[in-house]
Amino acid sequence: MSFKNIPIRKKLMAVNLLISVTVLFLTCAAFTTYEIITLRKGMVQGYTTRAQIIAANSTASLAFQNESDAADVLNAMKTDPRIMAACIFDNTGKIFAKFPTNTPDSFFPASSGKSGYQDDHLEIFCPVVQGGRTLGTVYLQSNLSALTDLYRAYAGLAAMIIASSILVAYLLSRTLQKQISVPILALAQTAQAISNRRDFSIRAIKIGDDETGLLTDSFNQLLASIEERDKVLQTVNESLRAEISERKRAEDALARERNLLRTMFDVLPDYIYLKDEQSRFVLCNNRRAEDNATSASVDNLVGKTDADFFPPEEAARFRADELKVLGGTPLIDKEETLVRPDGTRQVILTTKLPFRDSSGKIVGLVGYGRDITERKQAETKLQAQLARLELLNRITRAISERLDLRSIFQVVIGTVEERLPLDFSSVCLYEQNTNSLTVAGIGVRSETIATELGLTKDTPVDIDENGLSRCVHGQLVYEPDISDSKFPFPQRLARVGLRSLVFAPLLVESRVFGILISARRQPHSFSSGECEFLRQLSEHVALAAHQAQLYDALQEAYEDLRQTQQAVMQQERLKALGQMASGIAHDINNAISPVALYTESLLEKEPGLSPRARDYLTTIQHAIEDVSHTVARMREFYRQRETQLTLAPVRLNELVKQVIDLSRARWSDMPQQRGVFIKMETHLAPELPVTLGVESEIREALVNLVFNAVDAMPEGGTLTLRTKISENAPHFVQVEVSDTGVGMDEDTRRRCLEPFFTTKGERGTGLGLAMVYGIVRRHSADIEIESAIGKGTTMRLNFPVPATQITETGKSMAAFTVPTRLRLLIVDDDPLLIKSLRDTLESDGHFIITASGGQDGIDAFRKAKERNEPFTAVITDLGMPYVDGRHVASAVKSISPSTPVILLTGWGQRLVAEGDVPPHVDRVLNKPPKLRELREALAQCLHSNES
Repeated sequence: MSFKNIPIRKKLMAVNLLISVTVLFLTCAAFTTYEIITLRKGMVQGYTTRAQIIAANSTASLAFQNESDAADVLNAMKTDPRIMAACIFDNTGKIFAKFPTNTPDSFFPASSGKSGYQDDHLEIFCPVVQGGRTLGTVYLQSNLSALTDLYRAYAGLAAMIIASSILVAYLLSRTLQKQISVPILALAQTAQAISNRRDFSIRAIKIGDDETGLLTDSFNQLLASIEERDKVLQTVNESLRAEISERKRAEDALARERNLLRTMFDVLPDYIYLKDEQSRFVLCNNRRAEDNATSASVDNLVGKTDADFFPPEEAARFRADELKVLGGTPLIDKEETLVRPDGTRQVILTTKLPFRDSSGKIVGLVGYGRDITERKQAETKLQAQLARLELLNRITRAISERLDLRSIFQVVIGTVEERLPLDFSSVCLYEQNTNSLTVAGIGVRSETIATELGLTKDTPVDIDENGLSRCVHGQLVYEPDISDSKFPFPQRLARVGLRSLVFAPLLVESRVFGILISARRQPHSFSSGECEFLRQLSEHVALAAHQAQLYDALQEAYEDLRQTQQAVMQQERLKALGQMASGIAHDINNAISPVALYTESLLEKEPGLSPRARDYLTTIQHAIEDVSHTVARMREFYRQRETQLTLAPVRLNELVKQVIDLSRARWSDMPQQRGVFIKMETHLAPELPVTLGVESEIREALVNLVFNAVDAMPEGGTLTLRTKISENAPHFVQVEVSDTGVGMDEDTRRRCLEPFFTTKGERGTGLGLAMVYGIVRRHSADIEIESAIGKGTTMRLNFPVPATQITETGKSMAAFTVPTRLRLLIVDDDPLLIKSLRDTLESDGHFIITASGGQDGIDAFRKAKERNEPFTAVITDLGMPYVDGRHVASAVKSISPSTPVILLTGWGQRLVAEGDVPPHVDRVLNKPPKLRELREALAQCLHSNES
């Protein structure tokens, strides 16, 4: 708010206060300035005097260069806390003494200067003179705390004086201003009340006889004259106001009714008009004028007839209808088709009624028309859409009953050809990996055009860069006119007279697997509704086709699942058998161990054996080795075979003889019990090269082939084993197993090596030939099968011959000579195995102590150690009741860490292969034990201890 707008009483108070404050402020400022100037001069004079005193007291010190006396003179500055620093310069300008003594030299000026005030301190320079000669200069530096204290004191005093003066001036002005402001304020309030209430009978109250009293009397006289005139004017104005108000209300009501009627008349979207007896327009709304006149003006239509705007035949028809209306017959909701001046057709729903005057005479007609063109078009489109939906529903029901892809496509193509209709229709399948289209179906009516185009079923279609390329990416493509197309496929269709074309993608889960092709001879002949119908149809067809594909896939998956289930059940049975056989294997190894030891011992240490007895023992030894390997392979039912084989030289001719002896019961004795004779023939090539392999595995493969050959000759026949060098590949040797049995057809021959495939029914597992095939592949060999129904089968194994022929050398006993008279402890729970081990090792000259269990073995070892009769080595079984071989090895090593522990177990191969050798065991041997392996293990353990 500006100063001129505040109340007068506040203005008076403000003027008084401003004057008082101004005077006081100027007075205080002058006084304070004078005091400050006086104090500043006094400080300079006082510190100059002190510097002169110090200069006088320092003449002797400077004259005699006595720095300690000069420092004592400066220490007198301690009594003045305002002294910040002081020093004495000699006549060269060098600091001679300073106060305080720890003040750095850089704090003082470089040389003497002029005394005076600096920014925040006072500097005093005073020369030290003796006999007219200047000995140096005294420098003093003082802070300005005295001036600061004076400023604060004067500021507080001035503020207190000004505040007190303002308060007194405020109280006085508040009291005295009422003598001026109250009469003026009363006069103003009276004037405001008259203005607000328009009451000129109010009078102002007079206060005093001064100028304000005179103003009040004049104001009251003016009010009296205004009051008299106002009464006269009020009487006249009231009468005029009443008359004007009544007239205005009538005019406003009439104008509103006219505007409302005209607005309603003009904004209606329908045609409203009035004609006289000659069918001339008398009145019409804007809609009628805009459609019938050349310009959008009602005046151009009034006075004219329909003959001025419509063809003569239409105008005559309208006149005939209006004559009936003028005769008293109304025309209600008649559809009339009109042709506009721009050539477009229009459908009008017309109503015409007779118009009568006040006497009831017909003097014209009132017409009302509504444009229903869009509604009729919508009805036509809706009917077409309903027809297409019904067609889509029929096609959907038809294809939902089919699960064959070709049948689905044929139903769709045939239906849309007839009902849409189309001149050409086809379905192509899309292969995404090769980005190619293939014709999958053609409509019956389209076959003639398809023949001209060279399109038949399974014909490939090139994908151009226009329509087909966009369609296989999931976009519906409509080509209104392909006559000028530059792309190959549309050009082919255009050459046979087709002009408009639609490509609809068969899309399922964002993947296009086909295209529905629709074409007509007329250009621009597909409406948007038909394109939408084809898009929806393609979705339904795609879904049905996808369901058909899923059904086929489901059928195939079901068959695969059934076969897999059978294979899994077979595998589970084999796994259960394998787990059971794992336990049996241990017992079998224990049972055949004495036989193996005694057989090997007899062959080695009984030179007087007859050739026949030695041959029998050799066969027994091979059979035991095969049993051992067979037992070891029992774990293959539930554990994968090692891929690396330790290959050794193998003589196939000798191996074939061993197979014949081992399988004699199967091909000779057992068939003869049934009255069947099988003849065995052998054709072994002389000087057959040695090959590399695992003798026991090759022997097992040949035995399996012999067993299969015997099973293939239920009525007897000839079984032939043959070895020879391959004629086609001299670096291969061949072993053939031939029979004259039932033979195999081509499908059986092709699948016979598959796991679990068998022609023996419940008698076969389907693993025999699969195992043979695995053995052959592990030996880098291959297998050939020749067979025919009724002509027998030949299984031919081809083994590679090493590039450098192998010279077989047995392992010399000298390589691991075992000292005699070793003191050995044997721990096992099988008494026959203990006996056979003791007999064979004692025959080698060793001293043997046996223990029938783990705890007995630990006790025997501890007692021998206490008697100072330690054992050279300990041979222990793994699986024993209560205390097994692991505990025995641990206890032996805790008593004598240097004593070798050899673990002899039926699970030896598995422990080594799986890296599960127990701790504290120096060597693992597999059951049944071999003397050579046992001697080698003892030699190696003793050699390790000695080294």
